[in-house]
Amino acid sequence: MDEAIKNAGIFAGLGEALVGKVAAGGFERKIPAGGIIFVEEGPGKDFFILLGGMVRLSKSTQEGREVTIRVISPGETFAETVLFESGRYPVTATAMEDSTLFVITRSTFLSLLGEDDFRDGFIAMLMKKQRYLADRILYLTSFDVEERFFRFLIENYGRREIYNVDLSKKDIASTIGAAPETFSRLIKRLKARRILDWEEGLIRLPSRFWDESDYSD
Repeated sequence: MDEAIKNAGIFAGLGEALVGKVAAGGFERKIPAGGIIFVEEGPGKDFFILLGGMVRLSKSTQEGREVTIRVISPGETFAETVLFESGRYPVTATAMEDSTLFVITRSTFLSLLGEDDFRDGFIAMLMKKQRYLADRILYLTSFDVEERFFRFLIENYGRREIYNVDLSKKDIASTIGAAPETFSRLIKRLKARRILDWEEGLIRLPSRFWDESDYSD
């Protein structure tokens, strides 16, 4: 447990003694696939480290559609906004598969802020998130939808010819910053060019596709 906490972004770089305090102040929670961890605008007092599984963060639009904001992987923290803002969750969190969470309450976290090492680590985390947002803006403005899609495959699944994708096309579109209709047209074009075949979550690319493409990590 201590190792998982120490490697989580918000706690990275903290000393072992302080990591031990975090471990002692939190607890594990198991969520089955499809389980709701918290709902948008619901009252919040906890934030989380994902120890295992996968979690989807989604938000409702004014038209009533649900869009994916982010997919959480093991080792990542989420729901930090309840610590210093309104105490309500801005998104809905759903377990995409059986997942294990490490839960830390707001009161525990605030008491840890009295520790100099913890406070320094928290500030570093905020700076990291700021850099992420800046990189995200650059990413969306620098690459077209096709390149963002193939970079998504590389970053999440690696380079291969066959992918068993556990996200819907709608979720992938949201993740790469594309409208669902735009993403659907892209997939149709790739199929017509015989670059891609996608049936029931299984994506197949031509042999040597990555060797002959210009996409990079």
